[in-house]
Amino acid sequence: MTRYERLNEELLSLPGSGAVRYFSAPGRTELIGNHTDHNRGVVLAASVQLDMAASVKTRDDNVVILRTIANETNTGFPDAVVDLNEGRVDGKILPLPAEKGKTEALIRGIAAQFAKQGRQVGGFSAVSDSLVPGGSGLSSSAAVESLIGKIFDSLYPAPSAPPREILSSIQIAQFGQAAENEFFGKPCGLEDQIACASGGCSFIDFADAANPKLETINLDLSAFGYSLCVVNTGGSHADLTDDYAAVPLEMKAVAQFFGKELLRECEKDDVLHNAKDIRKTCGDRALMRALHFFDENERVKQAAEALRGDNFPEYLSLVRASGESSERLLQNIYAPKQTREQGVTLALALSRDFLRKIGGRGRYKDRVDTACRVHGGGFAGTIAAYMPATILPAYTEMMEGVFGAGSVTPLQIRPDGAMECM
Repeated sequence: MTRYERLNEELLSLPGSGAVRYFSAPGRTELIGNHTDHNRGVVLAASVQLDMAASVKTRDDNVVILRTIANETNTGFPDAVVDLNEGRVDGKILPLPAEKGKTEALIRGIAAQFAKQGRQVGGFSAVSDSLVPGGSGLSSSAAVESLIGKIFDSLYPAPSAPPREILSSIQIAQFGQAAENEFFGKPCGLEDQIACASGGCSFIDFADAANPKLETINLDLSAFGYSLCVVNTGGSHADLTDDYAAVPLEMKAVAQFFGKELLRECEKDDVLHNAKDIRKTCGDRALMRALHFFDENERVKQAAEALRGDNFPEYLSLVRASGESSERLLQNIYAPKQTREQGVTLALALSRDFLRKIGGRGRYKDRVDTACRVHGGGFAGTIAAYMPATILPAYTEMMEGVFGAGSVTPLQIRPDGAMECM
């Protein structure tokens, strides 16, 4: 039985009518650009082969049901059921406090963004199968948001528009971000959503928040003989919201020292010249995080240029520098309140020891270039590692011996973002 046949069989038990339609949205990997998007910086990110697929049919009411079945990656989740009529005021779809932090909030929040644009949305039943592991740092939440946005967009097109691709990938991403910020209650940036919605390797410039610039850059790791993988250290993201939120808040505090809203509006030289007063006003960590932002922005631009010129060694060098800056200045490899749980720190230490032996000719004949860094938001979760494909099996065996079977996930870049599958 194929993947979609299994979904179709489960879909029979849910109400709905009309032809069954099929959708897919990928997870994403952050290549470089750690904690830059929320202060309108630049980032390199890519969609990956691990996706969330769904079989969908429309309903005659305004109820959405999203069922996620169990598979080898996820244990499945209770049905998310959202009545879009509930809590409406003057036609506006408003947040429900009881849904905060739940998938229901994302569904309702995305529907609300369509309603704000004057779009009519209705109910549907969907059965999904997610290969994006929760808590893996591959942004399962952005995959859900991109999937739901694409489903609404395709099932309920604007009256004067063709039935497909009404919204751009950036608009779908913005709808997902708004839902996560305003309904789900997480102050995220826009990087994850754009990467999931757009597909491929993307250079994203957030200088204009309403109209981010998006450039697709070719990145074929196999052409260089390399593999990219993420290692899930198994750390819990529970109670880490304050740690995540503190990063953009502290960066913005430094910007506010200069009467600005965001660091993108400031200059690094001005920050350095006023370091003494910034320490007193904002604190040392805020100052260091601001310095990370400026340097990371430059690294992302240089990394994009290196990839455009097929200079993979230079790209790896910048990835290493990004990881070092995240540890020293951004300080997001473990939560200060959870000193016993430092899986990301440990994974980086073990990886560097392993990769250093390879780079120093250890048991391998030729010197090779490698890199590893914290992946995504940090504090707990995953790291990313680059190495020659021939070395990946030995690395996997070593890391899974510490973090458990299946903790190492090889990644391939998927060219397609959120899509309806024909």
